[in-house]
Amino acid sequence: MTTELAPELIEFLPCPTPKAWIEQALEHQELLLIDHANCEKKAAGTAMTLMFRYAEKEQLQQKLSRLAREELRHFEQVTALMKKRGIKYRQLSASLYAQRLHQHIRSQEPERLIDTLIVGAFIEARSCERFYQLAPYLDEELAKFYRSLLKTEMRHYQDYLNMAELYAKEPIEPRIAFFKEKEQEAILTPDEKFRFHSGAAA
Repeated sequence: MTTELAPELIEFLPCPTPKAWIEQALEHQELLLIDHANCEKKAAGTAMTLMFRYAEKEQLQQKLSRLAREELRHFEQVTALMKKRGIKYRQLSASLYAQRLHQHIRSQEPERLIDTLIVGAFIEARSCERFYQLAPYLDEELAKFYRSLLKTEMRHYQDYLNMAELYAKEPIEPRIAFFKEKEQEAILTPDEKFRFHSGAAA
């Protein structure tokens, strides 16, 4: 089981999760699990949407098919853990994190696809980093579960980034740098409501 973050993932993200968010997460563990479940379901939905939108891209189809299955499996695992703890699953309003990134995606193709894949890489990398940062402070069962997700989430981030490189017609480093700046803004901007991807505690 992978218990450490890959150096390239740490370098890819612009900053670590703020300590204030970790403290907030520990105070709202029920919301943490509910929104974690929502995030897994959304991630599967995003992968499926891209599969339908770009049906002609064979490698994307295969990578995202596996990713979607894994995200749904994670959803099942989170909700099973919630049920065991007497936590009822429900929909929550989304954090502004993804919106803060998606609003900068270009509208024309193939730029739209490349930006979408880069944003996907940042979301997966941040999820992985948050599992890692939280694990030392959680009870044994939840910490073990979050550490078990690290390897898969790291691969998801790498898959999104590799697909962006595969389908891009020009170097993607400038767009990575652009979204790296936007991701840092999203993470450090205070949010009123706590969510798995919310910014620093308001």
